[in-house]
Amino acid sequence: MEELEQVKSIVSEEIAKKGYDLYSFKYLAKKKTLEIVVDRVEPINLDDITEISNVISELLDIHDFTEDAYTLDVSSLGVEKPISLEKLDQYVGKYVNLHLSNPYKGLNTIEGNLDLVDENNVVVSYKDKTRVIKCELTRKDIDKARLAIKF
Repeated sequence: MEELEQVKSIVSEEIAKKGYDLYSFKYLAKKKTLEIVVDRVEPINLDDITEISNVISELLDIHDFTEDAYTLDVSSLGVEKPISLEKLDQYVGKYVNLHLSNPYKGLNTIEGNLDLVDENNVVVSYKDKTRVIKCELTRKDIDKARLAIKF
């Protein structure tokens, strides 16, 4: 029987080979559930979750960490997932919501297409009624970022 941290490391390494990041890995003893949340830049659909669940399940059959029966719960961060500010450049071309520490023209949040990300600046195109406005923000002025759904 292996330690839970060892199993977490093994799972993380294996899913990285498939292009996923391990976002969280928790064993809830009272619920007898192993909750695993995976992420990647590209959207994750139900078929992807099924595929990665099978990979993880096979690993857990080999690298057991408990004698108790438990439920494996694999999920993604969802459609409006948070984006790490360090990885913002990987989301150029996506529709995002940015929360600002210093308002831009009175706006605390800007939701629009992420056009450009460089070392110091971010350019976002957002709609104001019928006009498309390009705004340039400094990276240090962005508190949080997440993907957004365009309506």
